[in-house]
Amino acid sequence: MDDRGRELADFLRTRRARVTPGQAGLPEDGRVRRVPGLRRDEVARLAGVSTEYYTRLEQGRAQNPSPEVVQALADTLRLDPSESEHLTDLFARPAPGRRAPVGPQRVRPGLHLMLETLDHVPAFVLGRRTDVLASNRLARAVLTDFDALPAPRRNLALYYLLDPEARERVGDWERIAAETVAMLRLEAGRHTNDRRLADLVGELTLKSPEFSGWWNDHRVLRRTHGAKHYHHPLVGDLHFSYESFQVPGDSDQTLCVYGVEPGSDTAGALRLLSSWSAPGPAARTSTSTSASASPSPSPSLSPSPSPSPSEPGA
Repeated sequence: MDDRGRELADFLRTRRARVTPGQAGLPEDGRVRRVPGLRRDEVARLAGVSTEYYTRLEQGRAQNPSPEVVQALADTLRLDPSESEHLTDLFARPAPGRRAPVGPQRVRPGLHLMLETLDHVPAFVLGRRTDVLASNRLARAVLTDFDALPAPRRNLALYYLLDPEARERVGDWERIAAETVAMLRLEAGRHTNDRRLADLVGELTLKSPEFSGWWNDHRVLRRTHGAKHYHHPLVGDLHFSYESFQVPGDSDQTLCVYGVEPGSDTAGALRLLSSWSAPGPAARTSTSTSASASPSPSPSLSPSPSPSPSEPGA
């Protein structure tokens, strides 16, 4: 069984384990259940396929199920939209010769300009593997100064899980960190041969005590919108309503914007942060001249290789 087959098998097993017979509308049959959740034959019956065929699917031995079968499994296992997307990715077989994305991602000059225009709220662009491809001043002030980091370390998962300051600064750190791991899991289903993602997962496995537990839950998530809370050492608590937008022309780039209520304490705190972090006249002139001469694209932001083993199972 290849990596994709193992990932598929583990995902299906963990998803059926969380669905009780009662949730699925099945009556008690008197049989002793050795494992939690639904049995294979129950999933097969509810999805309208044979037990033998479902077993082959769960073992990665059956390829290219029809869209109707995939949807029936998603309905039976009560998958949410992110999980359904992940299941579809896992069933999809890469075309012969297709390789995982390896080239550097570039942020368009117009998108860089948009980030600077949004100077009253934090905003940044995420790429593959949660790489931070670009960020504005307030994003760097509220989270961390990604521009001051070596390019391979500008990564949201590395910040949340390995930077000690993140645990103090990020409100509800455990939830946010676990959601970030789920984002990596979703990406891992699409790019199972991404060596850089495997290196990132290996480093997090070695260095983060919590990572392996979250990774092995097989939770997946596509971030869209929600609430975030930070505690800044200079201005105190900050509350945001974030929105995420897929960048046109590159489905692997996401624009993240942290909105605030007008007139709120957070809005006032951001004004203070903005004034403290604003560059001086000389720096602004230098930046403007440099930008007009040649807008420099973001460098390749792949996680640096780690001495870890291959990806276990983002």
